[in-house]
Amino acid sequence: MSREDKRPFRYRSAFGRHAETRRYGVGMIILFWIILMGLLAFVFSDVLERQFNPNRHPESSSTVLESRVVLKQNRQGHYVATGRINGHPVKFLLDTGATDVSVPLEVAGSTSLEPGQPVITRTANGTIRVFDTRLDSVELGSIRISNVRANINPYMQGDEVLLGMSFLKHLELVQKDGQLSLVQRH
Repeated sequence: MSREDKRPFRYRSAFGRHAETRRYGVGMIILFWIILMGLLAFVFSDVLERQFNPNRHPESSSTVLESRVVLKQNRQGHYVATGRINGHPVKFLLDTGATDVSVPLEVAGSTSLEPGQPVITRTANGTIRVFDTRLDSVELGSIRISNVRANINPYMQGDEVLLGMSFLKHLELVQKDGQLSLVQRH
């Protein structure tokens, strides 16, 4: 083989190594962008969740005379807070227009609630059938109410429990400057 015959082979060989290195570099760039997008999605999902529920750990205090919880409004002007039903963590949406605490069927299953008698009730979306139940305890920060009337609503979507008047009637509520103070007298 002459010297000229070897030269094109060497060029092909060098070009092949360059292409392999280039593919490796492109792969690393793609991997970098995938990791970056994943991190951004994680960070922004947490930011969005905090905007929807600014009360994941509600500000609360308790004395011998009272328990007090202060909630911040979310961006939509609602009061959403994390609390507990029968010791299970749930997300509450305070609703003074709801007669009872209303629990979506999916949340009822995860909190081991037993559906009672079917009842016809009127909602903003029309007349529906729900199932009566009793909550042994409902907790919001330092406030705890026992034996709360509720219903299991098979038509509710999502994981938010409507915290209605069967709970709220036991409290004093004061709304001012985008905050809602709830006070339970002992």
